[in-house]
Amino acid sequence: MSHTTTDILLTQYSHGAGCGCKIAPAVLEEILKGHAAPISNAQLLVGNESKDDAAVYDLGNGTALISTTDFFMPIVDDAYDFGRIAAANAISDVYAMGGKPLVAIAILGWPVEKLPTEVAQRVIAGGRATCDAAGIPLAGGHSIDSTEPIFGLAVTGIVPIENLKRNNTAQAGDVLFLTKPLGVGILSTAQKRGVLNADLLPVMIEQMSQLNTVGKALGKIKGVHAMTDVTGFGLLGHLIEMADGSGLGAEVYYNKLPILDGAKEYLAQRIVPDATYRNWNSYSQQVGFEAGVDVMQAFNILPDPQTNGGLLISIAPDSVDEVIALLNANGLAAFTEPIGRMVEKGEKTVWVVNM
Repeated sequence: MSHTTTDILLTQYSHGAGCGCKIAPAVLEEILKGHAAPISNAQLLVGNESKDDAAVYDLGNGTALISTTDFFMPIVDDAYDFGRIAAANAISDVYAMGGKPLVAIAILGWPVEKLPTEVAQRVIAGGRATCDAAGIPLAGGHSIDSTEPIFGLAVTGIVPIENLKRNNTAQAGDVLFLTKPLGVGILSTAQKRGVLNADLLPVMIEQMSQLNTVGKALGKIKGVHAMTDVTGFGLLGHLIEMADGSGLGAEVYYNKLPILDGAKEYLAQRIVPDATYRNWNSYSQQVGFEAGVDVMQAFNILPDPQTNGGLLISIAPDSVDEVIALLNANGLAAFTEPIGRMVEKGEKTVWVVNM
């Protein structure tokens, strides 16, 4: 093969990108129809009856095992960065449950006739670097010959049951925080089309490879009623899952949402991931807009698929100061302003307001 490992653009070998590869919510709902009944197992604390981030199993000693997996096709061109990002995204599910990751195994699909094995080595090296940063071993894995490159992890973690956070236990009046800005899907689409400003690429990569380690500490705060990470269904989809699961509605303060630099510029050029439209088609009937909200822009931002996005946290009002102090202590001072609140369920699940 004439390619060198440095001139290969991985995103050109996949039809999707990162968590934008997820099956559309409405299609997934159809696939899983009839499979959401509770499993008869007293030790299974979180299973497929809810739309949570991971399965959780009671070990019988006050702690629980967290089990999750996540994998996708390249969202960046560099193999090492792809591995870092995919690994951070998979580990995030453990942090989103308030847990501590323990060990990971790799999932690799590789088009061996199209791409050199040296590139796959770089992907795995990136994944191992992220596991090292999380303090866990990458202890093995499984690989297949596939038509497109795929990488991810299966991750096992642990959590004291009293610290376990779920995505369906929010309470009316809770305040909502988000620990990373939105817009990764827009920027990654600009990259795939070859129009991304070079200055924005390291910003995008840094965000997607940043571990959500603060989730473990948030698990210790009793007033954190619910938590999830924002990934392929966008802020809108994961907030709707939180609201529906909790039997509530939510208000989003549109003007308070953190948005990556450059994202609005590319929106003006109509650079939007296909997954944004799939997400919107699945959720649009559950969303209402206050007069004055830029509906077209909100339509492109709220369902924008995130890859290893931030933690969406639902917090009792009297615990907000404690959470803000924790965010400040973890280098997340830019995300200490509420983006919304949980409310009693109304005609629409999510109401987008001008605040």
